[in-house]
Amino acid sequence: MDNDQELSVRALKVQGIFNQFDHNKDGFLNRNEMASLVIAVNPRVKFSKNQIEAILDEVFRTYGEFIEGSRGLSFEGLLRTYDDGAGDVDRDFEALGLNLPEKPPPPKASPTSEPTASMVKPSSSIANETIGQVSRRLSRVPEWAKSANNGIQFEGTWRLIEDLEHILKRQDTKIEGKRKQREDKKGAGLNGLGSTDWEDGTEQGEGAGVRRGEGELGTDLGLFKKELQELRDKVGKVHTPDEAFDGHMAMGKSLFERRWYEDALVSFQLAVQLKPQDVRAHFLVGNAFYSLGDFVEARTSYQKALEAGEENAQEWEGILPQVHVNLGIALEGEGMLLCACDHYREAAILNPRHYRALKLLGSALYGLGEYRAAQKCLEEALVLKPDYADAHCDLGSALHSLHDVEQAISEFQKAIDLNPNHVDALYNLGGLLKDSLRYERAAEMYQKVIQLKPRDWRAQLNRAVSLLGAGEQEEAKKAFKEAFRMTNRLDIYDAIKHLKQRKSINAFAANAEQSATGRRTIVHEPSFTLVDRTKFRQANNDTTPREYLACALVIRKFQKHTRLNTCDINTLSAVVDKSGYLRVNDKTGAPPSQNEKMVRKAELEKLLPGLLKNLNPDTFQSAVRAINERILSILDRTGSGRVDVGMFFAVLAPLCGGPVEKRKRLVFDILRRRVSHPKEGVAPNADVKLYIKSLRAIYLPTQGASELAEIHGEDDKVQVSYPEFKNMFDDPNWGFGILLTLVKLEQGDRIRHDGVTCGACDYVIIGSRFKETTKKFNLCSTCYSEGKVPANVKLDEYVFKEYSTELGATWDRFNFFGSSKQSNAQA
Repeated sequence: MDNDQELSVRALKVQGIFNQFDHNKDGFLNRNEMASLVIAVNPRVKFSKNQIEAILDEVFRTYGEFIEGSRGLSFEGLLRTYDDGAGDVDRDFEALGLNLPEKPPPPKASPTSEPTASMVKPSSSIANETIGQVSRRLSRVPEWAKSANNGIQFEGTWRLIEDLEHILKRQDTKIEGKRKQREDKKGAGLNGLGSTDWEDGTEQGEGAGVRRGEGELGTDLGLFKKELQELRDKVGKVHTPDEAFDGHMAMGKSLFERRWYEDALVSFQLAVQLKPQDVRAHFLVGNAFYSLGDFVEARTSYQKALEAGEENAQEWEGILPQVHVNLGIALEGEGMLLCACDHYREAAILNPRHYRALKLLGSALYGLGEYRAAQKCLEEALVLKPDYADAHCDLGSALHSLHDVEQAISEFQKAIDLNPNHVDALYNLGGLLKDSLRYERAAEMYQKVIQLKPRDWRAQLNRAVSLLGAGEQEEAKKAFKEAFRMTNRLDIYDAIKHLKQRKSINAFAANAEQSATGRRTIVHEPSFTLVDRTKFRQANNDTTPREYLACALVIRKFQKHTRLNTCDINTLSAVVDKSGYLRVNDKTGAPPSQNEKMVRKAELEKLLPGLLKNLNPDTFQSAVRAINERILSILDRTGSGRVDVGMFFAVLAPLCGGPVEKRKRLVFDILRRRVSHPKEGVAPNADVKLYIKSLRAIYLPTQGASELAEIHGEDDKVQVSYPEFKNMFDDPNWGFGILLTLVKLEQGDRIRHDGVTCGACDYVIIGSRFKETTKKFNLCSTCYSEGKVPANVKLDEYVFKEYSTELGATWDRFNFFGSSKQSNAQA
């Protein structure tokens, strides 16, 4: 029997003795229980009461570090007494008539709900061999090691983590002391958001907390790093690679638990070098990278874990679902929602009871605008775990988007009942109540959010709006000012300035009245009048019709939201070539087959970062959501999850930046390559018709998709030249002639009109301005498209002239003065 086995049996015997006298099962031996033990292991000795008290006083004084108040001596303390020779464990064990327990089978691992370092493949350990759930050396090991699934296999590893825990506790003491010194120097009066404050994790617990590093220890950091390296060197000198692997993994978990993520990463990477095919090691490397905010490297590590698990999926079946979940979380960190959904689905397939995979899938689908599918997934997650507050919150958001207001309120309230400090539920409930005109309750919800997050300027701004709706004029003013003080954002400044100009605050307060339902209804003094579209006329052919402009503004809004206007048409052409869609087969000379043209939406998402460059993850997610709702939902009519990649690129091309001619040329080139043997300079008429029909269905849904075959009557086998394609594309009735108006709006973002304001909304006009020729008032593009005119102007007919630049308006003024002088001279 080797030393490790001897220690294991010795610990088991001490544990058996301890459990025999721990009558109240509190994990400690009080004075009465210790007295019973002393008497029982010495059956031939008759102790007096004073002798027993003296023995107990000596034990409790000598091993005071293992005494916890009146509860008494811990198991670790009893083990230490035998280690120090205070008793003979073998003799005592035999005297009590105890037997060693049988070794229990290793427990199965269950996937955790967080990307933590404790998610490992189960294995036997010293802790697993003890009786009950009391682990060995309870007070000297980290929390993760107390779990039955700690994965520790060697006694040497236990000693290693005990030494490491001692070092880490010493660093914690130093950090706390330095922090207290800084606070003492700063003195009172600082707010609660200083640079030394910690925040535990990110939204919904999917991050792993704030990292520790050089700023925490200062000059002591070097000594700490040296001690860690000495421990790693010690691990490297063990007898077998399995022992070294066990040691590096244990060190990494302890460091990860204390948020020393960079040092944990080093240990996990050393473990990977020893066992490259071990899924656990790659998984924990990914967790460390994720906690450091490096989502790309985290994704790579999780993918390596999946690759390692493919060779023996049955062996790793306990951990693979969680690898998929964490990979999905990392992809969400990069903004890749469609790809994340694929991995959440795979996790739910591998483990149908993985409620968190279902919840995350529902949340991701909600982020993509697929509300019905999100509702279904979230409801399934709640069947498995009814007290899942985050799932109730996200289900409420999905129901809100589906206009099921009362049920959404109920779900938000369930989340708050489960967790009264659930910021997302409080914030979202406030938004729902505000949208439902329940302003007073909405203001209460936002106030609770502010109490939990005092620096949340958005909550403060929404509270101000809710107070306005409730008629609380003075409180609303204070809230607006506070929101502006927090962020100094220009949009808040513009809102306050606009409210002052229009005196909307006074209008809110003066016209608020209590309705029978207890709600306050607000009556605004109108500043504009909506007129029938038949009353709007154009002064000349250069003035854009009102309805036409309205459609172009919707497309322009989508273009700016998705940032497609920042993608140059040459960039799109390069991405198309890189994707292989236009690349002919080297052997046959033919383009990809129809099956190769159809790709999963998640694969398309991987191409989008090449188009929408330099976007942060949140902005990228928002862009993907808009593209999924408007474009992919049309191209994937069957719901198969696959779309024609060429048609997708062709639909994007008109909205990219660059010359209009290049946009059309790229579309034609894509359509030309859709046939098996493309001909130079012509494209199939059927593909052109399908493209324009799809284009109108996506960007002009209110006008409908024209049946081009009925209009032109060409046979589908007819080929279309580029000039013919342009004529079809530019047709305003059944093509996409609105592109020229869209280009005018793109150029208008840089046009100012010397501070001229709109007569309907009072905002400074940017882009084209529309001047009424009789009353001489001006409208912005939005008000003109919506048919708004100043409330004090009433005409039977409104005639507008469009000025794309201020130069045109100046030229008209000169012409007006010139014609007046000429008329006077003739008179």
